[in-house]
Amino acid sequence: MSLPNSHEVLLRNRHLLKGRMALLGVTANGLLADLPAGGMAMSEHAGVCAALAGQDSWQICFGYDDPALEPGTFDTLVVFLPKARAELDLRLALARWLAVPGAQVVLVGEKKEGIAGAVKQLKAVAPQATKTDSARHCQVWCAEHIEPLPEFSLQQWITWTGIDCKSVHLDVAGLPGIFSLGELDEGTRLLLETLDENPLRSGSVLDFACGAGVLGTWLHRWHEQQNQPRRTVDGIDVQSQAVICARATYERNGVSGRILASDGLSEVEGTWPVILSNPPFHSGVRTDLSMTERFLREVVRHLAPGGEVRLVANSFLPYEPLMKRCIGPVERLREDRRFTVYRAFRHS
Repeated sequence: MSLPNSHEVLLRNRHLLKGRMALLGVTANGLLADLPAGGMAMSEHAGVCAALAGQDSWQICFGYDDPALEPGTFDTLVVFLPKARAELDLRLALARWLAVPGAQVVLVGEKKEGIAGAVKQLKAVAPQATKTDSARHCQVWCAEHIEPLPEFSLQQWITWTGIDCKSVHLDVAGLPGIFSLGELDEGTRLLLETLDENPLRSGSVLDFACGAGVLGTWLHRWHEQQNQPRRTVDGIDVQSQAVICARATYERNGVSGRILASDGLSEVEGTWPVILSNPPFHSGVRTDLSMTERFLREVVRHLAPGGEVRLVANSFLPYEPLMKRCIGPVERLREDRRFTVYRAFRHS
């Protein structure tokens, strides 16, 4: 399997990598074997971390709050450009906290992912940064003798947003890089409206690709307003920031349920009578349907007999035939100009 361009261009610039090394934002597992001496590799993607595990001389960290992250440790810090511009500030702050005095930061990213604009963010903390290479549609920038940060607390990066839907109010945690930061996206709103109009059957719920925990928290609040018994809503997500935010959102709103990190359903055990999702269809800037298609093929193993899967998706995505084939009869609960909410019940 070929490496992303950003990883390939880093290998082309091995000469920049000196001393103890940290890689922040790794997205593929084939990189480490071709790099010298080992070090630490951080990814906010649970599947990438699982694939990286077991590499000799490499410590693997999941996300920005992994307890193994130690300040003042590394001589070279490679920062791969994240999808969200705000997350780059977070990643650079982590890099500076991990750095020893006199360390260097190497920023690598693709042009179409916005490396040109990202350079301004790098120069805001390292004005001396210079471009050292341009290849494979990527740029490599190096900043030597960066100033370390004395403190780094992920809690200080969490923001809170009030969200209202169908007279239900909730407070939602956010971190840079999380889906729909600071707002309720249209697809999730449409799905929530169907939960009010077509209430779920009784029983516990699993929220697949839970993000910041909006679905579970809204259900909790809605049942309170209806004077109905509380539901347990478990959530899973592949992204570290989502897991952190969902746990914080649940805690602030008093929601009952577990939040787990999982690449798809790989780390999930048990069955639920209801499974909800507003699944992702992007990987970086590219359309990627593989996670949702894998979820739909595997979900029936975690769905109680007669159980319901309800999801919202962009209307042009080809999920309806797959739901019908893998789960059971499908109906469209709501549609607008962009999104469709599908409901399927498991075959008896």
